[in-house]
Amino acid sequence: MESNTQRLVHTFSALADLGQEIANTSDFEEMLRSSFHLLLGSVAIRRGAVAQYDRREDYLRIISARGLEPKSEEPLAISRDYARELSTVGRSLLLADATAQASRLMETHPKVFASAKIELLVPLVVHERLIGVILLGEKASGEKFTEGDLETITALARHIAVGINSHHLLGEVKRKAEENQRLYDGLRKIYRETVHAFAAAIDMKDRYTQGHSVRVGKYSEVIAREMGWAEDEVEGITIAGYLHDIGKLIVDLSVINSPERFSAKESAEMSKHPAAGYEILAPISHPYADIPLMARYHHERMDGNGYPDGLKGDQIPPGARIVTLADSFDAMTTDRPYRKRLPLEDVLEDFRVNTGKQFDPQVVCAFCRAFLKEIEGQKERRLLNLLNRNYTHVETIRPLLNQLLAEFEGGTMAASANN
Repeated sequence: MESNTQRLVHTFSALADLGQEIANTSDFEEMLRSSFHLLLGSVAIRRGAVAQYDRREDYLRIISARGLEPKSEEPLAISRDYARELSTVGRSLLLADATAQASRLMETHPKVFASAKIELLVPLVVHERLIGVILLGEKASGEKFTEGDLETITALARHIAVGINSHHLLGEVKRKAEENQRLYDGLRKIYRETVHAFAAAIDMKDRYTQGHSVRVGKYSEVIAREMGWAEDEVEGITIAGYLHDIGKLIVDLSVINSPERFSAKESAEMSKHPAAGYEILAPISHPYADIPLMARYHHERMDGNGYPDGLKGDQIPPGARIVTLADSFDAMTTDRPYRKRLPLEDVLEDFRVNTGKQFDPQVVCAFCRAFLKEIEGQKERRLLNLLNRNYTHVETIRPLLNQLLAEFEGGTMAASANN
């Protein structure tokens, strides 16, 4: 009675150690080695191996071994029928019993097991699926395995099987996640390429503003980064900049390409494009929120005198306020049929006059900070590289940028604009 109690306590202790090993070790093969050595130690076995079954390739890969020849680490091919047969066995198999299930693996790979002296085969089964096998040699004492030994080995083997299966499931989840990520990245790439195609189509319609949409997207990106927006929000505002003028696709070509300043009739026709852009974009399921609204509201003004809805102050989405400034900056720094590009000094003076009226002070200040950091070499040249096609000696505007920041930083005009 006492020996049975001691054996029971010993078995529970081994199970507890094994469960802790499986739960705490993140390294799969280290977990398997430690668990296998615990099993060997619990019954005082000299040699053995634990192998994982690969269902796709139909072979056993020995992961941990003690006292076996190096050749035993080679993959062991087994038939699918044999794997299915082993999955129905709920106990340890003694080779001394000459059972077909136990002896077949040894007979299939005689070179591997010729000097191994394997006495016991333990199928590792979870949910009636073969996970692997444990191969065990003789006990160190030379005694035969008792029924108690076999019960202990079987119980510990079930824990090892669960550990292997859990690792396999986590691997499957990881593979699925990686596959889904690849699909997601592929869809995002297609989406971005489609957006670029739309931007090119928009700009091709207006021969005077080639590249305008892409530049507005890039200017918007720089401003949003300077304002501390999250990465996905920055990508969203960049896309919004590319698509802000998509409504121009419905505007008559003769109006868009008019060499003169717009007449009242032409202005009314052109002013339809923000609402038209919203109608084009709204039915599309975008990965970024509010892109249709940014197209609709990029001609709204902080003082409420914009179009199409006459929004004022905080009624205008933050993204639309960024695109408004980026759009205006590109319009003023590029040639148009009715005027040449403006000097940067005049552009910044326009910002000063219209901050709080047309432009959000916080957006203007973010733009100025980004511009200064590029001039001073603190940031990658994004604005400067876009401007250098037309401008040189941009360093001369440094005092004007600092003046704008001194006048408007802190958003003091934002409150007055909203009242």
